[in-house]
Amino acid sequence: MFLNTLSGRFLALTILFVMLAEIFIFVPSIARFREDYMMNRLERAQIASLALLANDMIDAELETELLENAGVFNVVLRRDEVRQLVLASDMPAPIAATYDLRNAPASTLILDAMRRLATPGDEVVRVIGNPTRDAGQLIEITMPTEPLRAAMLDYGLRILLLSAVISIFTATLLFFAVRQLLVKPIEGVVSAMKSYAAAPEDARRIIQPSATVRELSDAEHALKSMQTELTSVLRQRERLASLGSAVAKVSHDLRNILTTAQLFADRIESSEDPVVTRMVPKLMNSIGRAVNLCESTLAFGKAEEPPPALDRVLLATIVNDAVEGERLAAGEGVLFEESVPASLIVRADPEQLYRVLSNLIRNARQAMETAKRGGTILVEAAETDRHWTIAVSDDGPGLPPKAREHLFTPFQGGARKGGAGLGLAIAAELIRGHGGALRLDRTGSDGTVFVIELPKSIVTEEQAAE
Repeated sequence: MFLNTLSGRFLALTILFVMLAEIFIFVPSIARFREDYMMNRLERAQIASLALLANDMIDAELETELLENAGVFNVVLRRDEVRQLVLASDMPAPIAATYDLRNAPASTLILDAMRRLATPGDEVVRVIGNPTRDAGQLIEITMPTEPLRAAMLDYGLRILLLSAVISIFTATLLFFAVRQLLVKPIEGVVSAMKSYAAAPEDARRIIQPSATVRELSDAEHALKSMQTELTSVLRQRERLASLGSAVAKVSHDLRNILTTAQLFADRIESSEDPVVTRMVPKLMNSIGRAVNLCESTLAFGKAEEPPPALDRVLLATIVNDAVEGERLAAGEGVLFEESVPASLIVRADPEQLYRVLSNLIRNARQAMETAKRGGTILVEAAETDRHWTIAVSDDGPGLPPKAREHLFTPFQGGARKGGAGLGLAIAAELIRGHGGALRLDRTGSDGTVFVIELPKSIVTEEQAAE
């Protein structure tokens, strides 16, 4: 439908607002016309009365003719504090209203004009005004309203017709101007977006800014920047997908080879050669780490975490389950503590949050066991106006500098010998899916602290920066 388009709605609004402007002009104009009409009758009546005063011997026929030419029934002049009926004739009806034009405010004139338009039929009204050229103190006339109303209607119709012509002409000019200056460039942007969406990898489909309007030009440049970046990301993603597929195939074949080598190593392990006996455990450990790396690579490549099923859950229950699972696997000297309010409810996916907490607690336990030192693993939680905060701290040896540099990067952030560095990367990905963040708060010889922040609501970039 035409009115559902930008051009159609702009055309309709233009006509509407122009007509409203003309209505605001029409009301005072019709009031002004009524005042001028009655002032004209006063002037005619004054001229007729002066003719009579100049010659007292005027017959009845001439007097009637003077009144008819003036369009009035009676004329009263006040001269020298004397009120004098100068011209008179029979009135068809009693006086219905009196209008004093000497100091009438604009609001009164407008209301009287609207009442006259809304009142059909012929009435007799009295009009009072000041004589022209100081020909007396005041002049009064009685006149019919039907000719006045007919003249007002004729004048009003002419104004409305002119307003309609002006409105249509103005709206048409604005329509073509807006279509040429705004609508066509917007249609060009939409067309460019559709063309790019059909083949985002094709750099030839990236929009080329051409708008002369500053706002549209800014939009086109922003769209071009986004399309350029997206095309680059898609190409990189395609290359990474191809590389990942190749790595998965290599890892799969390598895993099979290593598995075979592991079987042979198992047989060699029974050899009585002291050199072989000494070297086989190291060989078995190396092969085991290689197999584990291949399996982790394949698992990470296939992993596709579903979006979190957010629900209101008791945090203490999830923390307790994660801690109990690691307490069973912990050695002597490793203690666990929980400092989570029993009534604290968070909005999260319980299964994914359990995986994240279990991973952090496991890493802390393994770090303390590797360092062969006891200590305490503490899980505590708090809340602010905008976040729920969960901290996992330990008394371990801390993270090495190399692990800190790529802590959440797959295959690069492993702190444990033989690890693939996927646990923290997956945990960070799960928390980002909640709209939160997983960060390393501090690490050193006295221990490590990881902090999880879960938002209570969706926040904008500006709010997050505050």
